[in-house]
Amino acid sequence: MTSNAAIPRDIRPLPDQLISQIAAGEVIERPSAVVKECLENALDAGSTVISIKLEQGGVKRIAIIDNGRGIPPDQMRLALARHATSKIASLSDLENVLTLGFRGEALASIASVAQLTLTSRTASEPHAWQLSGNAEAKPEPAAGSQGTTVDVEELYFNTPARRKFLKSEQTEYGHCLEIVRRIALARPDVSFSVSHNGKTVEHWKESTHEKRCAQILGEEFAQARLFIEENAGPVHIMGYAGLPTAARGRADSQYFYVNGRFVRDKLLTHAVRAAYQDVLHGDRYPSYVLHLNCDPALVDVNVHPSKTEVRFRDSRGIHQFVFHAVHRALAQTAPNAQSNVPPPMPASSGALPWIRGAQQASFGMAQNTARYGEFFSQSTNEPSPSLLQSNAALSPSITNSHEESYPLGYALAQLHVVFIIAQNQQGLVLVDMHAAHERILYEQFKQDLELNAVQLQPLLIPVTFNADPIEVGAAQENQTILTALGFDIAALSPTTLAVRAIPALLKNSDAQALARDVLRDIQEFGGSHVLTERRNELLGTMACHTAVRANRHLTIMEMNALLRQMEETERADQCNHGRPTWIQLALSDLDKLFLRGQ
Repeated sequence: MTSNAAIPRDIRPLPDQLISQIAAGEVIERPSAVVKECLENALDAGSTVISIKLEQGGVKRIAIIDNGRGIPPDQMRLALARHATSKIASLSDLENVLTLGFRGEALASIASVAQLTLTSRTASEPHAWQLSGNAEAKPEPAAGSQGTTVDVEELYFNTPARRKFLKSEQTEYGHCLEIVRRIALARPDVSFSVSHNGKTVEHWKESTHEKRCAQILGEEFAQARLFIEENAGPVHIMGYAGLPTAARGRADSQYFYVNGRFVRDKLLTHAVRAAYQDVLHGDRYPSYVLHLNCDPALVDVNVHPSKTEVRFRDSRGIHQFVFHAVHRALAQTAPNAQSNVPPPMPASSGALPWIRGAQQASFGMAQNTARYGEFFSQSTNEPSPSLLQSNAALSPSITNSHEESYPLGYALAQLHVVFIIAQNQQGLVLVDMHAAHERILYEQFKQDLELNAVQLQPLLIPVTFNADPIEVGAAQENQTILTALGFDIAALSPTTLAVRAIPALLKNSDAQALARDVLRDIQEFGGSHVLTERRNELLGTMACHTAVRANRHLTIMEMNALLRQMEETERADQCNHGRPTWIQLALSDLDKLFLRGQ
């Protein structure tokens, strides 16, 4: 039998309370969502001091107290009404919104699933006003200083089924605290304090962006980060990217902001990840705090009620801009880097960094392997000719002037035929010679490839495969990009694609799988880093096999030549897998080891 509940009924409007509860399901997913919405309102109101009080992980109580402009008493009922806001009034306002909130549904949604009390006072009012319940209630006089207090108690008291889905007190508290951290990182000019069950757990005074990052992400991040700041037309990026050697096992220290709003956007995440792709070890995740600012008309923030997703008008350009900004910053991790602030970026040409016009379209892999293999002869301990062409003075004698000229100093000896021991002005330098040489060769291989056009490898028999409409459309609309990437892909029918040529460097790859991956990347990000990743894997293998091995005896001249090349090579602080290539032991560190001066 069919249940009566499944029988269609007459269409009728839903009650306002039920509408608000349905909307609350999207906006107020858990206590942390209440904290987020109230903090955003407090910042939009110009607050400089905000206090967050939590009880039982926010389920029992959430109180957000700010010193903002406050709400006039005659507008307090509107503040709790659905789709009532002071932040936008037209479609034009929505397309150019710079406030964190704008939908006008947060407080109404909260009031529909919790016991809400709103207390507020403006500068012109002699006292505060308080409203409890929903938009039908009436404000009453109350005590309070300028600003607004949103007091939320017994979340989901009237929807017990929803409350059962909440996690433990500590878990919900952790989510609430993470929301505060995200917002505090974006606004170092605002003071935040957090208490849980009556105990103060965090207090961040007004400070600089640098200090706020150190306070929230810890000294480990503060000591291993690169500053980034670049402009390209109306787009600006600024912030800190963690060094590859400080990467983490989880993606829990990644903060990206667009016009001051924390976002989790796959396009931006992919761009940053791609910038790190050849300097990270294994499944490690970089840490970063990055702020992207642009004309609000270039980004749509009205994608999801949570407002953590955005859509860019020029997704390809944004992806390339972020990728190159982070990539250039990481390239500065060399021993002789004077500054970690990269030069301004020119407008993106649209091509991937390794696809450039060149005089010849050939890449003699065997020839290059042999040429770079000459750097260290594998059959003799005598220095090779390329070593003697180093522009560095190869004398093992060390002077203060030489130490100042060469950050890695001068070689003293080998340790267990694996490490190079060198002395510089700061103290002792220890170098992993294989890892260092591997990075040098890897960067040289990449540079050689970048100076040559991508050679196509025609397929004797074209590879055809069934494709969905999105793949066919991507192939038809992006022929110029595909050609630049080294592909010849044609549509044989509305459901069939044929791969006629692929990049010669990847001629042994699965043509169909490679084509699908590239088309997906082009569709999602406007370009493809699949090829870059596969190319770099190949070049990394070449570099590893060509680099000087452990147990290879080097002369002092060879050691010094390696140090000089490290100083001139981008990303020389890490090998291709993100491991450090050298460490510095200061004289003060050595003094401590031997208890000198104690």
